[in-house]
Amino acid sequence: MQQRRGRTGRVRWRRRSSDSRGVNESHRPEFIELRRWLKGRKFDDTGLVPACFPGTGRGLMSKTALQEGQMIISLPESCLLTTNTVIRSSLGPYMKKWKPPPSPLLALCTFLISERHAGGQSLWKSYLDILPKSYTCPVCLEPDVVDLLPQPLKAKAEEQRADVQDFFASSRAFFSTLQPLFVEPVDGIFSYSAFLWAWCTVNTRAVYLRSTRQECLSAEPDTCALAPYLDLLNHSPHVQVKAAFNEKTGCYEIRTASRCRKHEQVFICYGPYDNQRLLLEYGFVSVCNPHACVPVPGETLVKYLPAADKQAHKKMSILKDRGFTENLTFGWDGPSWRLFTALKLLCLEAEKFMSWKKVLLGEVISDTNEKTSLGMAQRICSDFIEETQAVLRKVSDLKEGKTLPTHQLSLVEALRMEELRILQASAEIVSSSRARCP
Repeated sequence: MQQRRGRTGRVRWRRRSSDSRGVNESHRPEFIELRRWLKGRKFDDTGLVPACFPGTGRGLMSKTALQEGQMIISLPESCLLTTNTVIRSSLGPYMKKWKPPPSPLLALCTFLISERHAGGQSLWKSYLDILPKSYTCPVCLEPDVVDLLPQPLKAKAEEQRADVQDFFASSRAFFSTLQPLFVEPVDGIFSYSAFLWAWCTVNTRAVYLRSTRQECLSAEPDTCALAPYLDLLNHSPHVQVKAAFNEKTGCYEIRTASRCRKHEQVFICYGPYDNQRLLLEYGFVSVCNPHACVPVPGETLVKYLPAADKQAHKKMSILKDRGFTENLTFGWDGPSWRLFTALKLLCLEAEKFMSWKKVLLGEVISDTNEKTSLGMAQRICSDFIEETQAVLRKVSDLKEGKTLPTHQLSLVEALRMEELRILQASAEIVSSSRARCP
């Protein structure tokens, strides 16, 4: 017999149900047009419908319950936007003439810009209309917002911005050759803002699809394809899927390895990425991400060494030579093995310095070394918590002052809040471990 819920239980159940379910958007004109366009290209999957979900925004909702191993979506090759699509378009002859050959990424970006400019005349209008108008990757954020990111991510964001700007600058000569295709000046069509939009579209939404190399393109890997409708699927680190192009069916297929209830959002997993990488590459943060961690820059460790340690330089040199100044992190389960191993080597007493190889192999040298290393981990964690809390206060003040885009500040806030929770969990674990030390 089904268990009856009390009034409070029913309210809680309704709240959980409404929080997880989305609002069906298949009736919206842009999605009606997209489905009509896809049907014309031999795709007519009706198992998933576009919906807006709390927390994740637009995604795809299952009309029926999904079982493990079930096909989520099967998108015909005719629906995929690849470099083959570009070469077959009016851009093809210009691509073939340009030397040195343009890269596959440039080909896709050029096509997107050109087709968006064509507006109603574009054969891809139905797809372009549902693409985001802007993105939240760090390359699109205000410089003052980027300054609020954790140092490792800030450095990568600044490098990403420089790379995209250089990519655009080196592509302008090619863009100028396309003038015969347009009435308006190409400088206005292929602007930096248009290029940035196209670059982010490919970088955040493309699926992996290895294509046969086009002779008119550079030798860089040609592995990106844009997949209309399929790219509405959002990421979750808690699901598993199998995704690949099926040569027999001529479709890009995704099968789920997880169950999904009727009328719930269907997720895919972009990969086992931490939140800093998700923000850098895709422009969002995943709450309760089991892969989330807080990076500890190797150079940070130096300032925690005692000034009187005459072997400090040698210790850091050993760590650097053996790659132990990279991939050091705090996670939900405390300091990573690599971080704690690095700390144990740095905390070696002078008389035990010659045991450094044993440390790197994971051996316990002494109770004193273990306890000193945990103490250093606790100090680093405490300093990181203090720094994170200070940034969160600054973000709060900036949101009130409304001097920077609120949605960008909220993104930094989400990342910092998640990292604060990780650091607090690590601090508790380290403190408990210290208490158990002899």
